[in-house]
Amino acid sequence: MNRQTDIKKVMILARGLGTRMQKQVEGIKLDPTTSKLANHGLKGLILVGRPFLDHLLQSLLDVGITDICLIVAPGNSPIRDYYEAVAEQNKEIFRITFAVQTEPLGTADAVYAGRYWAGSDSFIVLNSDNYYTPSALRQLIQAPAPAMVAFDRDALIDKSNIPKERISKFAVIDLDQTGCVKRIVEKPENPDEYAHNGKLYVSMNCFLLTQEIFKACESIEPHPIRKEYELPTAIQYSIDQMGLSYKAVKCDEPVLDLTGRTDIEKVREYLSDHRVTFAAPDTSVVLNKIDEEQTG
Repeated sequence: MNRQTDIKKVMILARGLGTRMQKQVEGIKLDPTTSKLANHGLKGLILVGRPFLDHLLQSLLDVGITDICLIVAPGNSPIRDYYEAVAEQNKEIFRITFAVQTEPLGTADAVYAGRYWAGSDSFIVLNSDNYYTPSALRQLIQAPAPAMVAFDRDALIDKSNIPKERISKFAVIDLDQTGCVKRIVEKPENPDEYAHNGKLYVSMNCFLLTQEIFKACESIEPHPIRKEYELPTAIQYSIDQMGLSYKAVKCDEPVLDLTGRTDIEKVREYLSDHRVTFAAPDTSVVLNKIDEEQTG
C-alpha cells in the first residue's frame, strides 16, 4: 500500500499534437507570441504569466512530487528544449526525465513508453493540458495505489473554466458499493444513470498507477475506430483480467482545461494570482526554436 510519503513520481502526457489548439476560432484574436505557440499546438508552453505546464509542475512540487517524466515526441522540440533548461536550472529541487512515444498511438501507448522510468514504483499520470490543484493531487497520493480522482461533475461546472456542454461529454466513472471503480464509461448516452449517492463523477485523467498497468497496456487492442491504445481500456483490462481494484478518490476541486483557443483567456484569469517559484529560462528560447524550424 502506497501512502503520501511514498509517491514521488509523475508521468505527464505531453506527446499530443495539439490539433484542437491549432484550429482558428472566429472572434478569437491572439497576441503574436500566443498565436505562434497555438499554431504549433504547443499548449503546455502557452504563456499564463509562465508557461501553462509550469503551473502544473508547481502544484506537483507543492505536494512533494519531485521526479517528473514528460512523454514527448521523438527528436528535439520546443517543449523538450524548454524543460531541459528548466531541469538544468532546478537540479536541487526536482528531476525531469523524457520518455519518447514514437508515434501518437494513444494514452496507453504513451504510458507504456515510460515503463523504464517508472520501474517498480507507483506513479501519477496526468495530462499536460490540464491544471490540477494541489488539494486534488494531495488527495490522490494519500490513497492506496492504484487509484484515480473522481471529479464531481457539478463542482467542475461551477468552479472550472470548462463549458458545461464539454463536461457533459466527459467519461463518467461507474462505482461499486465500496467506492471503487467498476468501469470508466466513455460518452454514455445517459450519464445520470451512473450517479452515486446523488452525485455523478467524471474522469479527468488523473491516476495513481502501479507497475501492473504496463502489462495491461501490452495486452489491449486498439480502439476499433480511433485506432489508438487508450488508457481507460488498459485500466479496464487490469480490473477485469488482472483483478486490480482502483480506489475512486471523490473530489470537488476544479480542473483547468487548455484544449483550444477559447480556453486561453479564462485559464489566464483563473491562474492570474498563482505563483510559480522555480527558476526557468526566458521563453524566447522556445520562440527562437520555432523560428529555426520554420526556416530550416
